[in-house]
Amino acid sequence: MVFPTTEILRDVAEELKISSDDLIRKGIHSYLERQLRTVQAEIFSILSRYNVNSVEDMEGRYRNDTLEEADSWQDLQRLDHLEYKRDQLQNLLDALL
Repeated sequence: MVFPTTEILRDVAEELKISSDDLIRKGIHSYLERQLRTVQAEIFSILSRYNVNSVEDMEGRYRNDTLEEADSWQDLQRLDHLEYKRDQLQNLLDALL
């Protein structure tokens, strides 16, 4: 049996004794937090791999010739994207407050 989303939302909200709006807000908050943790874990992995603190640190190591571009260029691009995504997720979380 397939339940329409609005019925599921109403039933869960009633069971938890909270409003549907609060349930939606808390669900979105939990989802965003989970996504943020996943992104932060991947960022930490890349930063640890190259012993840097940020994209800027990694770029500085390129300029100082202490990091080989050929082996790490994709990680730098991935790190830049992940830091941007982290900031977006954090902004969305902050907007929920």
